[in-house]
Amino acid sequence: MEIRRYKNNDCETISHLFYETVHSVNANDYKIEQISAWASNADSLKSKHNDLLKQYTLIAEINGIIVGFGSINNSGYLDLLFVHKDYQKQGIATTLCNELEKGFSVIKTYASITAKPFFENRGYSVIKAQEVERYGIKLKNYEMIKKNAT
Repeated sequence: MEIRRYKNNDCETISHLFYETVHSVNANDYKIEQISAWASNADSLKSKHNDLLKQYTLIAEINGIIVGFGSINNSGYLDLLFVHKDYQKQGIATTLCNELEKGFSVIKTYASITAKPFFENRGYSVIKAQEVERYGIKLKNYEMIKKNAT
C-alpha cells in the first residue's frame, strides 16, 4: 500500500469511493433514506476540492487503485476517512489515521455509527451523540476526541 498526498485529479475517484462506501458499508447502521441523503454529499466533495487541497489530505493506493482517503485540518479536526467497500478490514483506515494524527496533541472527529468502534479502538472518546440533518433527513453520529501523549 502506498500513502500519498491528494492531487487535483483524485476528486472524481474519491467522490465515487465515498458514494459506494456509504451505500454498502454503512447499510447495516442507517436506513436507506439516511444513506441516500448522506451519500448525496458525494457531489459536495467536488465542491470541497479546494478544502481538500488546503487540508492534509492523504490517498491510500494498492496497485495504482485508490482504496481510501482521509483529511485533517490544521486545528486537528479529522474531517474525512473512508475506505473502499472492497478493501475493508485491511488496515487502510489505521494506516491513514496513523499518518493524519501525527503532530496533533488533540484530534476531534464526527464518527458515524459504523465508524465509532474503529475510533474507540484508537483511543477516541465520545463527547456526545448527536443528530445531524442532511436534506431534511436526520442521521446519528458522534462527536469524538482523542488526546495524544506529547
